[in-house]
Amino acid sequence: MILPYFIIIPLLAAFIITLIGGKKDTWGIALSIAAIVIMMVLSIYSFVIGKTETVTYSMSNWDIPIGICLVQDALSLFVLIIINIIALTSLLFSIQYIRHLSPDWKYYALFMLLITGMNGVVLTGDIFNLFVFMEIALFSAFALVAYGGKAEEFEASFKYAIMGSVSSVLILVGIAITYATTSTLTMAKIATILPQTEPIVMLMIGALFMVGFGLKAAAMPFHAWLPDAHSSAPAPISAMLSGVLIKALGIYVLMRIFFNVFGAVQIFKEIFIVLGAISIIVGVILALGQWDMKRLLAYHSISQIGYILLGMGLGTYLGLLGAIFHLLNHAIFKSLLFYNAGSVEIALGTRNLKEMGNLTKVMPISSSTSLIASLSISGIPPFNGFFSKLIIIIAALEVNAPWVAFIAIIGSLLTLASFMKVQRYGFRGEKIVEKIEDKIGLNMKIAMITLAVLCVVTSALIIPGIREVILDPVVNVLLDSSKYIQMLVGS
Repeated sequence: MILPYFIIIPLLAAFIITLIGGKKDTWGIALSIAAIVIMMVLSIYSFVIGKTETVTYSMSNWDIPIGICLVQDALSLFVLIIINIIALTSLLFSIQYIRHLSPDWKYYALFMLLITGMNGVVLTGDIFNLFVFMEIALFSAFALVAYGGKAEEFEASFKYAIMGSVSSVLILVGIAITYATTSTLTMAKIATILPQTEPIVMLMIGALFMVGFGLKAAAMPFHAWLPDAHSSAPAPISAMLSGVLIKALGIYVLMRIFFNVFGAVQIFKEIFIVLGAISIIVGVILALGQWDMKRLLAYHSISQIGYILLGMGLGTYLGLLGAIFHLLNHAIFKSLLFYNAGSVEIALGTRNLKEMGNLTKVMPISSSTSLIASLSISGIPPFNGFFSKLIIIIAALEVNAPWVAFIAIIGSLLTLASFMKVQRYGFRGEKIVEKIEDKIGLNMKIAMITLAVLCVVTSALIIPGIREVILDPVVNVLLDSSKYIQMLVGS
């Protein structure tokens, strides 16, 4: 059974790095990359052979609902693939970037613990163990945000920890009420019992989880921690936070609980639409006023999460297809944009767009890939962001919600305006830059080029024939929760 290895491998790597790390980061780099490559291969292999099945693994041979189980289906495997692809590029980018801060094994041990937590959240079928894995990922993230050791990084990490603690308390209270009501912590079993209770109980639990995991996803108005954390963290960690952490700990859990456990209750879907619309507009307006490139990108994370929430709120096949597709696309182009910001920060020593200039000659890879990512996040064809946004817009029109489509279109136009500013001042400005402080290493270039290629290649996932094989199984998990429940509890 492959499932436990997604937790065992990164956890073991973290401990081995701690034991043999020494004064340099060589072992940390080698073990981290080896662990991520193995998990990426395993996740892709598992998706190819088992995307239409729901597979469970009972820990210590204790059967459900007494025992703790891991669950594999198309949704969990799809998110695992995203996590490990972004993690691999982030590690490649980290090799040179982190050595500017501290050539230390501690970074890679913390990175592996972050992956352990996210993989555990995605795979567990037990709601309390989901909480435990979430805390492992969060504590690692708090430390990584502050890794540079500057005052602003410590402040951002402290704010993140405070808001994370608030959300964790809300989630823990929700778990306690759930257990008191259903006498089980297995999510599939909860799904069979909770509908038989008083409706007010589900609404109460749903409200706690909506706020708690909404904070993890940084949706408006639960976003206060994100701009500081994402802008202050090292660039590869900003990519991990924005690209996968807020999705694994926020969006994925919201999908799993509100569709597979609660059964897509209409009132919660309507709340998703409202939160998504607010996130899109407010996030992009706040981004427009930023001149710090990483802070601008942080606000765009809030805005782009709004598109995923809109698709979830619509709840139709097209809506969920757009949400799942945009979850992938956002991970790719937003991670790339943070790599671009990080490479400019190393080369020029600044994140201020006004202090950059024309970088097309001295930093051709960063300039070219930033243009691709900017077009993708702005929803310009033929890049992947265009197709996921288009699907969400069509889904809104399909259910006679033109105002939702209008919000999505306005958000995309304002995003384009924001990234025109990024390109105009940050990479193609009037100031001629002839010399840079430090050259961008090969590993950093490989990470950026890989994600730039994926911005184009993943557009093909929407082609009929490919879509049915890759995206449809993931959407079907959310549309029909019966297979998830029946496989775990047989009812």
